[in-house]
Amino acid sequence: MSLMSSSASQDPGNIIQREYETQQALFEAQPPMVQRFLEAQARQLAEAILQNSGQMRFNLPDRVMDVEKNTVLSVPANQRQQISGGLRGQLSRSDPRMLLKQRLAELEGSSNHSVAISAALLRQTTAQHMVYNMLPSGRTVVYDILEGDEIPSQPEKDNLEPESALTAATDAIAEETGVEDGRGELLVPYVPYARRFYIPKWVAFDDQGHLLVQSVSEAEAHVASLQRYILVLHLAVGLAPYMVADAVYQQKRYGILGQLVNQGRVLARYETLEIINTIQQRAKAGDLNRGLSLSLPYFDDQDLELKTHEIVVIPAGRIMFVPAFVVRAASEEQAKVAQDTRLNPSTRKHLLTELGLLERAFTK
Repeated sequence: MSLMSSSASQDPGNIIQREYETQQALFEAQPPMVQRFLEAQARQLAEAILQNSGQMRFNLPDRVMDVEKNTVLSVPANQRQQISGGLRGQLSRSDPRMLLKQRLAELEGSSNHSVAISAALLRQTTAQHMVYNMLPSGRTVVYDILEGDEIPSQPEKDNLEPESALTAATDAIAEETGVEDGRGELLVPYVPYARRFYIPKWVAFDDQGHLLVQSVSEAEAHVASLQRYILVLHLAVGLAPYMVADAVYQQKRYGILGQLVNQGRVLARYETLEIINTIQQRAKAGDLNRGLSLSLPYFDDQDLELKTHEIVVIPAGRIMFVPAFVVRAASEEQAKVAQDTRLNPSTRKHLLTELGLLERAFTK
């Protein structure tokens, strides 16, 4: 029995949960004025982290509550102003974010207990600000995981909340009315499919792969917004790893990750179909007799970004284009991708699907 208890106590999940709860309790034990000061510093520091500023300045509070001893400790005046990075970081070409984490770690290891507590508090407050305040909250969503996938990304069909889209700010677009001056804004509801996702305003494609926005560039901007959202979550956890135990972090990560993978893949498919259409049009015009190389888009769900797979269909030179060249090139690439261990299984499956589209489009 004692062995089981010891094993449970060493479980990484339990350790992280306890650290998260300890840091939360430490912040909540601080006087209100100290909490407000830390929150103000966190706002500035979070922006600097997101921008990856070469030099990051922050201040420690003048006093903190030591929970263990239940006493208020004064922070030495000469240690309240802190700088991370600067000229030294530029000369060493170090990552400013890494330098900040190192500086906070140094302060947390200080022999002065008030400085150590202050640094721990600033780390926790900054990470929480990034998760709670820098990112919008979305809808309650449930994603199904497709066969062969690793990330749930397919929204449940009946996962629509009963209330009207016009009743929630996250469910409608506010548009200026151009008919009469002074009439304010018109709320335009998102299509039902968009409301199955965490942030409906960043859904660029419907379940049939049709554009819901005005252009491909706008769709790319939506995917970029989703990527930025994930980046902020990643940076927050990089600063304070115990934030993975936070319920809000988990909810936001689940909601946005599934949406990014879904929309990223559909964007890749849409662009692949455009490439196919362009090839077919140029072939009819006899404009492909000097070689053909393709950059086939696909979404890498490990790096969470759109990438391209380079294919040489016809080497440069005076060679007449025939559709069979595309079929052969796509088939050969499928054989290579199927054995490419650099791709995780779900990304490999997605890229094989893209290559399959290309092959079938030119198969008579």
